[in-house]
This record gives sequence, structure tokens and C-alpha cells, in this order.
Amino acid sequence: MKAVIIKEKGTEPTYSTFKEPVTSGDNVVINVTASALSNLTKMRAMGKHYSSDTIYPNVVGTDGVGILNGKRVYFVATNAPFGTLAEKTLINKNLIVPLPDGIDDETAAAMANPGMSSWAALVSRANFKVGQTVLINGATGTAGSLAVKIAYHLGAKKVIVTGRNLEKLNKLNADSAIAFDVTSADGINQFTNDLTKECQDGIDVVLDYLWGDSALAIMTAIAKFSKNNGTKFVSIGAASGQADIALPSAILRSSKIELLGSGVRSVSMEQLLSAIGEVFEWVAKKNVTMDINKFNISEITEAWKAPLTPRVVVKVN
Repeated sequence: MKAVIIKEKGTEPTYSTFKEPVTSGDNVVINVTASALSNLTKMRAMGKHYSSDTIYPNVVGTDGVGILNGKRVYFVATNAPFGTLAEKTLINKNLIVPLPDGIDDETAAAMANPGMSSWAALVSRANFKVGQTVLINGATGTAGSLAVKIAYHLGAKKVIVTGRNLEKLNKLNADSAIAFDVTSADGINQFTNDLTKECQDGIDVVLDYLWGDSALAIMTAIAKFSKNNGTKFVSIGAASGQADIALPSAILRSSKIELLGSGVRSVSMEQLLSAIGEVFEWVAKKNVTMDINKFNISEITEAWKAPLTPRVVVKVN
């Protein structure tokens, strides 16, 4: 079968042929129609993510949309070495979500992971309540901008968005937009101070897609300016490129910040699949759309180099 293959750890993919999977036990063969090419997908395939498999060569792809027994389904967590950027893949039958009418294959593939990231973080990790205030750090990215819509859909009273580009932040139609430049100490301090009023008013949940200096500035502002309100700070990603920060213990001792993570191992697979199913129902019912950059599987070289925004989706069959 035709597939996108990583031959060795750390290398880029090639479009070639790969052996076909065979149904066995709880694992079923799905005919793939579309799969999103996210940063997570790339990092896992090249062995650079904490959840990466160690089998090479392997087929790229962690989730996708396809056909099983004549019905459209979304699936996640392939069986190595089979991935989702191939004509067929091998999936545990318990890791499949049916697709509702009203959402096409490419949209489902594009929205599943970014939609799940904020939905699971709010519902499963932050125990979000209707009427709470949410700050989304890194809101101009694909997942962050979708998180704004999801927060409102779930009943947020107020949504604050932060990021580097004020023009893009203002287009998200949130209640408050605060841009930052954390490339210098002065910029970090300015961002911290710009958060004063929001922290005084109270921030119940922070969804952080960036980590790094901007995340530390937010935590510093909460500790300095919050009126002893509890805040659940949920780390979802590290898109800033700063995997580590120097977090003073005083920030935690002088505030009611609760640090949480939301990801593949901190959220159960059952919760992740439930979140994805809820996202699909919401998208189908409300006709939610997302900008998508579509490529055919044979165009993997171009797709691999394409910007992550808009969302890259590879059409397989």
C-alpha cells in the first residue's frame, strides 16, 4: 500500500510503499481518508516526543478519519509500525469514534486534536464550571483560537486571550486581549503588569499552549495581583520552544495556583475519546469551521514543510 514512511529516527518522511496491516484480535483495519499533520504527529514520527514509538521504519500519523464496515469513523493511537498517513492502518476497536452527519472528513481530521486539547483540559483537568473566567495563552494558534470558541460554548463568563500578535488576538472576539513581547526582562515585566486588572477580577482557569516566559509571567501576575482567588493553570503545550522555566517556589506558596498538565498520559484515553466525540457533535450542530490547508498524500514533502497554521490535512483516499 502507499504510505508516508520514516525510515530512521530523526529523519524526514518519504512517500513509498509499506506492508498492509492485518486484522488480529481487537485490532481492525481501517481504510484511511484523511489525517492531520500536526507538530505532535511530526515529533512522534521522528522520535522526538515523549510518547514516541521506537520502531523504525514506521508510517507517520497518530490519528485520522476513515471507513470501517462502510461507516465513517475517527480513530486514534495506531499500532506501530502502522500510522495514519497510509491507505490502511491498524486500530484497536475501542479507540474509534463514529462521525456524525454534518462534519466532513477533512474538518473532522483537522479539529479532533486541537478541539480535544482544550475540551479535555477544561472538563477533565480543570473541572470547569459554567460562569468561570478563562485565560488562553497562545490563543492565536490553531488550538488556541478554537479553545476560545469552546470556552464560550461550555459556558465561560469571560475569556481573556494572550499572545504575541495583538491584531490576531483582536480578531478572536474575546472579552479581553493582551499582547506581549517577552524577549526581554522589560517585556516580561510589562506583560505581568498588563495582567493586573484581569488577575484582580479573578481568573479561574488558564489554558497554556506556550509555556516558557509568558507562562511564568502569568503565574507571577496571579501570585502578585489576585485577590486570593484559586486558579487552575493547565499546561497543554510548549509552543514557545521553552521546555523549561525557573519557577520560584514563592509563586506557589503565596497563591492558590494549582498547576496541572493535560495530555496523552494525564488524561485517560476514555476521557480523550469522550472529548473528541463532544467536539464533533458541537462542530456538526453549530457548523463550526476552521481554515484548512489540504494536500494529497503524494505531496508529503510540501505538506511537511507547510506552516502549522492553517491546519494541514493530508487526503489519503
